[in-house]
Amino acid sequence: MTSNVAVIAGAGSGLSASLARLLAKQGFSVVLAARNVEKLDALRGETGAQVVATDVSDPASVERLFDVADKAGPLSLAIFNASGRARGPIAELDPEAVRQALLVGAYGGFLVGQQAARRLVALGSGSILFTGATASVKGFAGSAGFAMPKFGLRGLAQSMARELAPKNIHVAHFIIDGAIASAASGQETDTQDRRLAPDAIAEAYLSIHRQHRSAWTWEMELRPWVETF
Repeated sequence: MTSNVAVIAGAGSGLSASLARLLAKQGFSVVLAARNVEKLDALRGETGAQVVATDVSDPASVERLFDVADKAGPLSLAIFNASGRARGPIAELDPEAVRQALLVGAYGGFLVGQQAARRLVALGSGSILFTGATASVKGFAGSAGFAMPKFGLRGLAQSMARELAPKNIHVAHFIIDGAIASAASGQETDTQDRRLAPDAIAEAYLSIHRQHRSAWTWEMELRPWVETF
């Protein structure tokens, strides 16, 4: 008997890992997508997830990802967690770096969202969740190469939510307004809760997926209690 499938695109060691662990514990068959799949070996062993080498900016690669997911069972949840970023003053930004950031962070969201929507509409239910950031709603100086893909991803999510909600497909966008605690930051365990705990974010994603359709959220902002906004 197959279980419902959750696809996480742009998987890594932070939020995506927390999502994979939580969803696996909840009985989902998890499919992880990343460019570099070797970094996911430990997570695959821990969760039993399938791992698929994927370039989210390439239509054929994304289609292959969902073909693999189809073999695992009916799709229930797709999460787009990939991100493109180019830093620097506007006059000095490398145009190719900005193009790549847009392809990964915005166009990649479209490709993943499109493949997920085709399957979920046919099934008649499910959720598509997009990971945004402070830059989704606030373009900081020197951050044009991050704000553009994040603004674009938010616009995509809003449009999809309005189109797909009447078809019983829940689309939501998350504004992660603050730094996420991680081993790399040296604050994986933050007793003061000054950074967002990835496990706590994952719980919020799951709660949105499980919302009753009479009271759906299309966007959720998450930030630490000490974060100013």
